Amino acid sequence: MLITVKVRTGSKKFEIAMKDGILHVSLTELAENNRANIELVKEMTKTFGSCRILRGLKSRIKVLELPDGSALESF
Repeated sequence: MLITVKVRTGSKKFEIAMKDGILHVSLTELAENNRANIELVKEMTKTFGSCRILRGLKSRIKVLELPDGSALESF
């Protein structure tokens, strides 16, 4: 399943929220030396089982691949 994610870095805590069909993710790491992308994949893998960034490595708007049947309805 492909999902569009809008990322905000440098937050006080990790949060996930769904707004207008886009998943908004707040990350604690800054976007330096790929640290924010690493945190994003790590936390999304914990939540959904697996995660891979397909597009947007250097952008705030990313396209992620999540396993089919993920529990996105809870957000």
